[in-house]
Amino acid sequence: MNPALRYAVIAVAVVNMGLGLAFLVRPEFMAAQFYLSPIGSQGLATIRADFPGFFLTGGAFALLGAAQRKADWLLVPITLLGIALFGRFVSLLADGIGPDAFPPMIAEAVMIALLSAALKSARPST
Repeated sequence: MNPALRYAVIAVAVVNMGLGLAFLVRPEFMAAQFYLSPIGSQGLATIRADFPGFFLTGGAFALLGAAQRKADWLLVPITLLGIALFGRFVSLLADGIGPDAFPPMIAEAVMIALLSAALKSARPST
């Protein structure tokens, strides 16, 4: 894996793991940052379960890929982020374009691009 891309993968991992931990310990604050409204204790439980599940899993597999220099681990965060980005495109079609629609899409696309470049750099050309 290219050293610069390896550090980019580590940065992606740290950002995602930080988000996952923030959702775990500060669910109300993070919910507001992500335009969510948890309803009661079950809503908070969902925020504490699902969002850390997404972000910590993606971050952990990115970190594994970088630490072990095994790029196949990067397929997990690439898939998670790809599904999230697809969902945002569906939302654009179903709900229209809101004023804050594009920044998270750009962030997800950049992370996908970095992780994909690292994956490609680590695999032999065919």
